[in-house]
Amino acid sequence: MSELDDLRSELEEFAQPEKRGGKSAVEERVIAGFEEIQRFVDLNGRTPQHGEDRDIFERIYAVRLDQIRKQEFCRIIVQPLDRQGLLTESSDSMNVAVESMDEEELLAELDGLSAKSELRDLRHVRSTADIKAAEEIANRERCKDFGNFQPKFQKAKDEISSGLRQTRPFGKEISVEQGNFFILNGQLVFVAEVGEEIRTSYGEKDARLRVIYDNGTESNLLRRSLQRALYKDEAGRRVTVSDLGPLFSDTPQEDDVQSGTIYILRSLSNHPYVVENRLLIHKIGVTGGKIESRIGNAENEATYLLAAVQVVRQYTLFGINRVKLENLFHRLFAAGQLDLVIHDRFGHPVKPKEWFLVPLHVIDQAVERVKDATITNFRYDPKSAALVPLDDR
Repeated sequence: MSELDDLRSELEEFAQPEKRGGKSAVEERVIAGFEEIQRFVDLNGRTPQHGEDRDIFERIYAVRLDQIRKQEFCRIIVQPLDRQGLLTESSDSMNVAVESMDEEELLAELDGLSAKSELRDLRHVRSTADIKAAEEIANRERCKDFGNFQPKFQKAKDEISSGLRQTRPFGKEISVEQGNFFILNGQLVFVAEVGEEIRTSYGEKDARLRVIYDNGTESNLLRRSLQRALYKDEAGRRVTVSDLGPLFSDTPQEDDVQSGTIYILRSLSNHPYVVENRLLIHKIGVTGGKIESRIGNAENEATYLLAAVQVVRQYTLFGINRVKLENLFHRLFAAGQLDLVIHDRFGHPVKPKEWFLVPLHVIDQAVERVKDATITNFRYDPKSAALVPLDDR
């Protein structure tokens, strides 16, 4: 490979899970229990129901939901989280008999567990549906046309490494569509096809999927089986699409959080070499504050060639690690790093590291390649002063 060999590891994931704070242990437990009910509804498209023919976890969720609805204290706690209207729906509308046992008694039915066990401790107990889902996941065969999918896997892996795709815990968003990537049991999974919608024996919507794995195998499984497997796998992840919205923009999308600014500077130094190549020499930097504050003392700092500077480009970043992105640009243009030694005000020799002999329009092109997720396919050629494909030697 080229000087970009390590470039793909330079960006971290853009989003981090939120932390909940300021809640008592009781409130945390009520919220956690309610969120488990919500995930069940997301996954199954209905509220949990009572009945001996139901999965033991579903029966627990049904009893729990009844108790939350009945107790005013619990209702107040989870009311702001009730995006599905679960608190207003009546249990009587389910047209089934209400479970006679309480949640503690239901928990006691699970082998090897005491009646006081927390639901989160029941991970070693699997329902019939979970067992069927695991069997479907395990039932694989060789993918005869894997050569058609291998480039997709490689591109997805490259984009994950470079930060152009994110991996997020599976659970908040449980949709499964054609073209989606997931990480299941440590393997990258691609949904190649989604069949016609079918109805399960419970009247729920489902569909058959053609799922390709990065080890060259495939399986034909139900969408709900994949969802269950991803939900049960603590390391199960959704891989976001590479179109993550504007990485560089002055008009952020809703909920975007500004994370800094990448700036491109041009030196106003009177150094003979700088004067001769002024339009080609640029500094690529990053700041989490105001650029003006960063460069206000440029004339006295060797980092800025002991001279005033001109801001020629700036890109506002949203939801991205600015330091990692700066490192990406520095690695990309490493072959064009300025080889210049100046002396600071104490007479000490200094070789600034963030200045590059790169035309401004090439830096603009690099920004576009980051946006369209193709930057890892290019390298900078200092002889032609251009971005060229990696295989162009």
